[in-house]
Amino acid sequence: MPATEAIRKKLGALPHKPGVYLMRDRFGTVIYVGKARDLRKRVSQYFHPSRRLGWDLKFNALVEAIHDFDMHVVRSEPEAFLLEGKLIKEFHPRYNISFRDDKRFLMLKVNLNDPIPNFTFTRLKKDDGARYFGPFSNSGALRNTVALVRRQFNLRGCRVFTPGEADYKHCLYAHLKYCTAPCIGNVTREQYLEQVRAACDFIEGQCHEMKEQLEVEMRKAATAQDYEKAAGLRDLIRDLKETTKKERKFERVPYTLPLAIDPQRDLTELAKALGLREPPRRIEGFDISNISGTFAVASLVSFKNGRPDRANYRRFKIKTVEGQDDFAGMAEVVKRRYSRLLREGNVAQASRPPDRGGNPGLVAAERSRRDACATLPNLILIDGGKGQLNAACAELKKLGLEKIAVIGLAKEFEEIYQPGESKPLRLGLNHPAVKLLQRLRDECHRVANSYNAQLRIKRISESVLDEFPGIGERRKQALLKKFGSVQRLRTATLEQIAVVPGFGGKAAKELKAFLEARSAG
Repeated sequence: MPATEAIRKKLGALPHKPGVYLMRDRFGTVIYVGKARDLRKRVSQYFHPSRRLGWDLKFNALVEAIHDFDMHVVRSEPEAFLLEGKLIKEFHPRYNISFRDDKRFLMLKVNLNDPIPNFTFTRLKKDDGARYFGPFSNSGALRNTVALVRRQFNLRGCRVFTPGEADYKHCLYAHLKYCTAPCIGNVTREQYLEQVRAACDFIEGQCHEMKEQLEVEMRKAATAQDYEKAAGLRDLIRDLKETTKKERKFERVPYTLPLAIDPQRDLTELAKALGLREPPRRIEGFDISNISGTFAVASLVSFKNGRPDRANYRRFKIKTVEGQDDFAGMAEVVKRRYSRLLREGNVAQASRPPDRGGNPGLVAAERSRRDACATLPNLILIDGGKGQLNAACAELKKLGLEKIAVIGLAKEFEEIYQPGESKPLRLGLNHPAVKLLQRLRDECHRVANSYNAQLRIKRISESVLDEFPGIGERRKQALLKKFGSVQRLRTATLEQIAVVPGFGGKAAKELKAFLEARSAG
């Protein structure tokens, strides 16, 4: 689409600075997030006539849908990279692919409440009293810097939570004098903590002396024509600068569901496009969310008169499907949803007294059917193509609900699939009916993804045990089966922990110390 006067004014005001831009459609929905070294040059390219002459259908569809844009100026390209990833995870724009998975940027963590603190890598920040550094856009640079820090400040690199004399015998870090070996009392805990605090200051950017020292050594190596050593030092200096560079922390971006301009018109256009007798008063949408087959969940979003009806939103855990099978997951959720509606209608009718003027059984059955139909949607939207649609239709047919209109919405070109039709319906991205379906589908995504994230966070809070060195899945499950939760495990005595299969007196004592350290501060 040609740039409007308002967009042209905004383009002229864009700075030649790095940043992130968000493309929005006419309803205010974020449809694409991108980063740029030069905001003005990058964003202007979207509205240049020559770009629209290409054969990239996805790009042309994106440009056609752009109604407005926002931008955020940052200080560097790495900051733009971090902010872009965060915003994509927040908004889930339909034209973005990168950063949609669950992978997060790497962070560095140290808990000063541990008996002998150790730097570890993590991708999720928890409220556990530890100090966190990052996130870092370059994980390789971070790992190289941590190796340098351990050698510079004589810190341990072993993974044992509370190392002792038995661990010292096999410890390469201690024998190479990389570590001051607090495990055997070479230094006190307070002295070792001072080493760790100094390393924390170093990582936070107070490393000027170290940089200067490395630069002097690099120049000496180059003068001595030891170019391999000089190149290694050069790379180390670059990694050090990359890791200790100050970068902004970005706050959570609040999500707002864009409202329709004229929902009744959108419903009328949708009914016309689908050949419905009247505009669908109630629409229900389904979406499946899982990460590589784990924490498979589904969402049900209800729209009434073209507006979100949040009181009738529902969330489901997929119970009968193993692995990543969206077709079977969709079939399960549709069956559970409408079986329950029909069952609740029957229960409600069974609790009413019979009419005096007729056969009580027939009257109750007829009312049950009418009440159940009153709660059923006029249209069901399935997120996906033919596979998901066919799975849903098969379950509805088994329930005797095949007369309900059902459609599938495929993401790439917003194609509408209908039962019995071989070719999808393409109305165009600016069609009011498509905009309505997009709002419903995007809300389905949000609810499903937030529920998935909620379950993963709950699992993470329970799996603080995973950080206890040497624990396996079997011993962890034995603990949770015995005590029910980590919170109850914290209050357990040593004797109670010691009787759990796989634990003895020594392991119980170490686990107790580990949990106390994690709950301190």
